[in-house]
Amino acid sequence: MAMTDVVEFAKMNGLGNKILVVDMRGRRDRVTPEAAIALNADPLTRFDQIMAIHDAKAEGTDAFIDILNSDGTKAQACGNGTRCVVQALASETGRKVFTFQTVAGILNAVEHEDGTISVDMGTPVFEWNRIPLSEEFYDTSRIELQIGPIDDPILHSPSVMSMGNPHAIFWVDRDVMSFDLERFGPLLENHPMFPERANITLAQVTSATSLNTRTWERGAGLTLACGSAACAAAVSAARTGRTGRDVTIRVASATPPGILSIEWRERDDHVIMTGPAEWEWSGTVDPQTGVFSREEPAEARAL
Repeated sequence: MAMTDVVEFAKMNGLGNKILVVDMRGRRDRVTPEAAIALNADPLTRFDQIMAIHDAKAEGTDAFIDILNSDGTKAQACGNGTRCVVQALASETGRKVFTFQTVAGILNAVEHEDGTISVDMGTPVFEWNRIPLSEEFYDTSRIELQIGPIDDPILHSPSVMSMGNPHAIFWVDRDVMSFDLERFGPLLENHPMFPERANITLAQVTSATSLNTRTWERGAGLTLACGSAACAAAVSAARTGRTGRDVTIRVASATPPGILSIEWRERDDHVIMTGPAEWEWSGTVDPQTGVFSREEPAEARAL
């Protein structure tokens, strides 16, 4: 394989959310769905999202981020992946503040002195036809949808919204790990109510300022963490009066469980997510085929 065929990439994670950050700057091609599927099939490179960094398209932005799920489909938003991109570029450039363009819009992000990263995820969308849903609901803070027997449903009445991608938040009153989300997740993700499928999250309110969550992610399945789902849960909790607008999310699937801080900012309704990112290893990959090689640097680097 000629060196011109390959690009640098980093295997990273955000609270266990498995991320591949692929450097596509200076190129006109894209990471193909076939390459994504091949990379996900290898245990070394199995991932939840690929964050492909492309040259900026819009004035005032630092890069365009193309996002792929592990099944090769496109994703509009990935908060945990965005934090990984910030850490990668901060390591490369020494900068701390970045502005990215995605198909879902503009994201601003900053790396703090303690290594945590804040991402402005934009404003939530509540209108049924913009989420989108297949049926009209005046109030999307609670819609008619359930799993299980009609008279004793296992999950019911989710809050639905979009954080650049569709989300359904099911409120539960016991440990989110006690539900068989691996069985219910695919049914709900592909429910006719969601014409573009949806991310399915179980959320347990633990205090006026905290939630536990677990997510089945659209196009990726059961994930250790999902940043946009954490934002959706926090906003939905505040919207339904379960919490205030500033909460911590305990991502129960992560090992150990991880914490994200979410603020639904009152002055402009923007959702600010703060949390860590972690570099694991780097290598090179053919973005057309997914054939990769792993490097063993003396010290951690991102790209």
